[in-house]
Amino acid sequence: MKRRSLRAFALYALVIATCAILVFPIYWLVVTALSEPSQLRQLPPSFWPAEPRWGVFRQIMAERPILLWLGNSALAAIGAVAISMVVSVLAGYSLSRFRVRGGQSLGLFILTAKMLPATLLVIPLFGIFRNLELIGSLWSIILAHATLIIPFTTWMLKGYFDTIPRELEQAAMVDGCSPLGALVRVILPVSAPGLAATALYGFVLSWSDYAYARTFLTNAQDNWTANLGITTMKGEYISNWSDISAASILVALPILAIYLFLERYLVGGLTAGAEK
Repeated sequence: MKRRSLRAFALYALVIATCAILVFPIYWLVVTALSEPSQLRQLPPSFWPAEPRWGVFRQIMAERPILLWLGNSALAAIGAVAISMVVSVLAGYSLSRFRVRGGQSLGLFILTAKMLPATLLVIPLFGIFRNLELIGSLWSIILAHATLIIPFTTWMLKGYFDTIPRELEQAAMVDGCSPLGALVRVILPVSAPGLAATALYGFVLSWSDYAYARTFLTNAQDNWTANLGITTMKGEYISNWSDISAASILVALPILAIYLFLERYLVGGLTAGAEK
């Protein structure tokens, strides 16, 4: 019993220490946002400001077009995820269900495309978008983000479709559904957990992008995304890290809200799939 108690205590201590390490950067970001700029350079550091600046968020929204930046980021992420999900569902389902010569090699080629860094694709994409006159438009960001999202989401959905019994769509086809109808009416509802996880991954990837926004939207301030807008708050000689941290918190909140919203559908989709 003593050994079990010691093991349980050690396990709980390890979990608590790990959570503290993971949460501390977020906590320090909040402390930085609420502190006066002069307090950030004092030694020893203060782990909580004596007079928190709760009005810093309202001040940032008044001084900077944060809502415009967030709206542009949301439009870019939603557009990229919508395009990516349509392509990924069809491509992943095809790779999972149809056996063609070179199908496995094609799947590995798609996965390899995800390994290419964004900096390697910036130059060719810039040339394409310049010829299409998309530089400075949100469409350039939407299409560029889709090129990053589609390879990995296709592989994710292909693996998820492999776990779904083929008998489900075969039964639907016996009842008169076409292959596409079986996909839409039977497979997609059962695949709700995989679709939600894939969409969340794509949204986070698009939301956190900086390289493409910095390249394609530099001269279009009305179309700046949140990450690009925050970098303009850094001065050449002096940077107000309190304001930058406050803006970073505002940018991170939508991702947290979307995760909390999709979490219910992840659990609900798992339950529905088990029942079916």
